[in-house]
Amino acid sequence: MEKVKTRLKKGDTVIVIAGKSKGVVGEILEIKGDRVYVKGANLVKKAIRPNQNMPKGGIITTEGPIHISNVMIYNKKIGKGDRIGVKFVNGKKVRYFKKTGDLIDKV
Repeated sequence: MEKVKTRLKKGDTVIVIAGKSKGVVGEILEIKGDRVYVKGANLVKKAIRPNQNMPKGGIITTEGPIHISNVMIYNKKIGKGDRIGVKFVNGKKVRYFKKTGDLIDKV
């Protein structure tokens, strides 16, 4: 699992642009290498062995990984995915939406 250069961060709202969950808008739960886990996207069933939390075990539904190239940051203003740019504001590096120019990060 190699580290990939990305401008996405945990907690960002993204839209899935390819695959079986195409069109799903959700928050990034975790980034592992070139894969992201998006809340409500790529749901998979997983068998769980009995443990203290689930004494009987069972089958749970959880989010599976999606390749980072298949998600785009979601711009609420236009209701679509957008690209991310980086610029300096007051000497601090901040991310912004390319289409609208609005800042993603707080200054």
